[in-house]
Amino acid sequence: MSSSTSFLRLLRAEWAGFRAGRGRVLAVAASVLVTVSLGLLLAGGARSSCVTGEGEGPCPAPLVGPDGTAVKDKYYFVHRPLKGDGDLTARVSGMTGQIRLPDAVPGVRNVAEGVVPWAKAGLLVRPTLKQGTPYAAVMLTGAHGVRMQHDYVHDVAGGPHNGPQWLRLTRSGDTVSGYESDDGRTWTKVGAVRLAGLPETVEIGLFATSPGVLWDTAKAFAQVTATFDQITPQGASGSWRRDDVGVAMESDGKTPHHPGGAVESGGKFIVTGGGDIGPATVEGGLRADLTLIGGALGLIPVLVAAVTFRTAAQRRRAAEPGPRPVRLLAAQATVAGAVAFAGGLAASGIVVPAGLALLRANQNPIQPITLGTELRVIVGFAALTAVAAVLALGLAALLGRPVVAGGLAVALVVVPYLLASAGVAPWLLAVTPAAGFAITQSVPTFAHVDVNMSLIGGYYPLPPWAGLAVTCGYAILAVGAAAAVLHRRTLR
Repeated sequence: MSSSTSFLRLLRAEWAGFRAGRGRVLAVAASVLVTVSLGLLLAGGARSSCVTGEGEGPCPAPLVGPDGTAVKDKYYFVHRPLKGDGDLTARVSGMTGQIRLPDAVPGVRNVAEGVVPWAKAGLLVRPTLKQGTPYAAVMLTGAHGVRMQHDYVHDVAGGPHNGPQWLRLTRSGDTVSGYESDDGRTWTKVGAVRLAGLPETVEIGLFATSPGVLWDTAKAFAQVTATFDQITPQGASGSWRRDDVGVAMESDGKTPHHPGGAVESGGKFIVTGGGDIGPATVEGGLRADLTLIGGALGLIPVLVAAVTFRTAAQRRRAAEPGPRPVRLLAAQATVAGAVAFAGGLAASGIVVPAGLALLRANQNPIQPITLGTELRVIVGFAALTAVAAVLALGLAALLGRPVVAGGLAVALVVVPYLLASAGVAPWLLAVTPAAGFAITQSVPTFAHVDVNMSLIGGYYPLPPWAGLAVTCGYAILAVGAAAAVLHRRTLR
C-alpha cells in the first residue's frame, strides 16, 4: 500500500473519530451560532444619525475618492486657475492652531493653543473644487515634516522639517511634482505623481486643514492657522479666490460649523482651516469586519473541540497498535483544521453579507468594500479559525494536558483580541497568535491617519496577510515541537 493511500485511510479514520464525539460536533455548531448571533445582534442594533442643515436624520453615504475609498475632503483653499503648465512657490513661515481638550469644568469648552501631528498647510492642485476628485499637494505638517500626498490614500515623506519651509508645486501635463527648500534657492524633490485626465485648466493654491485631536475614545475639534509668504505663481492668472471646501452647516442650515478663513496682508496670506484631506477610516461609515465582532468568542468552542479531539484520539489509539505518532498527529491536524475551516466559513459566510444587509437596511453609512475584500474577510476568518484549531491541537499534543492546552490556546488567541478591542495593549495583535484577526480587516490602516489604537477604532498593527502569517507561525511551531517530542519517544 502506498504512503499516500495509507495516509488517506488514516484521515478517514480520524474524521470518523471526530464525528463520533457528539460534543465536538456540537462545539463547532456552537461556534457558528455564537459568531453569527453576536454579529447580527450588533448589526441589527446599530443606528447612525447625523445633524445636517436639514436637521437630525440618517447620515449621508460616505464621500468616495478616485479608487473607491471613503475619504475626507475638507480644507480652506486660496486659489487661482492655472491653464496649461505652471507652478506655485510659497514659504510656510509659521503654523499655529487650536485644539479642544477635555473640559476641566463640566459644560465649559476647554480650547487650548496647539497643532495636531497631521495638521497640514501647503500647496495643492486639483481639477475642480468638487469633493472626492483627484488632487496632489505638497505640505508642511504639524509633526511629520514635509509630505507629498495625492488622491487621499497616497503619502510620500520629505524632510523632517517642523520650522519655516519653502514649498513648490509644478504642473507639466498630467504630472505634478512637489519640492521643498530651506532657503528658496536649493530645492529637493519630494515626489511626482500622475493625475490621469487632468484638464487643461486646474485650480492651484494655498491650503490649510487639520484633523481632530484624539482623545481616549473620540476625536475633538482642532484647527490650524498657517502663514504663507514669498508667494510666486507662474502661469496662474486672475485674482485669488477663497473657498471653505467641505464646510458643514449648523442645524439652522445657514451658519458654518467651525469655518475657516484667510486674511491677506502685505503679500502674505494667513489661512485657517479644519478638517482633513485623506482616508476616512472612522468617519467613512461602519466597517464590514464589525459583523465578526463575535468571532473571538466563537473561536473558544473550536479550540476546545480541537484539544479534546487530540486527547480522545490518544485514548482511542492507546489500546491498539496504530500508525506512527507523527503521521497520526499530521492526520489529526488536517482533520481539525478542515472541520474548523468549514465552521468558520459557514459563520463568516452568513454573518458578513447578512450583517451588511442589516446595517444598510437601518440606513447606516457603510465603508465601501469591494467584492474581493469581502471575500478575503469571509475566507480569511475561516482560515484563521482553521489555523487556531491546529495551534490548539498542537499544544494538546505537546503538553499532554487538555485543560492546560485549552486554557493556553484561549489565552494566546482570544484574550489578546478582547484586550485590543478595549484599546488595551494593541501591540499584542502583532506578537501573539491573535495577530491573525488582521485578516478580517476591511479598511486598511493608513500611516498618515492617526486613529485610536483599538479594534473598535479600526486599528490593526499588521496588514491582513502578515497577521495571519504570525498565527500560522505559532501553529507550525506548536505542531512541529509536538512532532519532535513524539518522534523522540518512538526512538526510545
